[in-house]
Amino acid sequence: MIFDSWAGIGRVLLVGTLAYVALVVVLRISGKRTLTKLNAFDLVVTVALGSTLATVLLSKTVPLAEGIAALTLLVGLQFLITWLSVRWPSFRRLVKSEPTLLMLRGSPLDRAMREQRITLEEVTAAVRSRGFADMAEAGAVVLETDGTISVLGQVPEPLPDRSTLEPTARL
Repeated sequence: MIFDSWAGIGRVLLVGTLAYVALVVVLRISGKRTLTKLNAFDLVVTVALGSTLATVLLSKTVPLAEGIAALTLLVGLQFLITWLSVRWPSFRRLVKSEPTLLMLRGSPLDRAMREQRITLEEVTAAVRSRGFADMAEAGAVVLETDGTISVLGQVPEPLPDRSTLEPTARL
């Protein structure tokens, strides 16, 4: 079916506008951190917000108030989890992953790659995409908490204090 009624279109326009405004207000109140994708949990919340907004827009069986309540609940839970993560390291370890060192000074770390289900070809592609022609030029390759792969240039030996590789050093 291509067209049902003007009433249906009017509902989508009205409910969509109100739900969108409500979501923007909730996101502004909750702060910038809500929509960052620093780890898998953040990505899930972002996708769930989009899915919930779409359901509110298109489903005639979901009242606007329930949709706004669902959006507010998702943002509130995300806020609570990040708030708890900042304050309690044990809770942070429960809900967030740590970056994983996949290669150091041109040498692939097979165990880490196997545990993270990353192939040498994927690491090679990441190194190549950062402009390195030789694997030995890449000082370190890190699988970040959000699933992206970072490639760093030269890495000093030993690692300096406050190194960005410190969380990955547990080999």
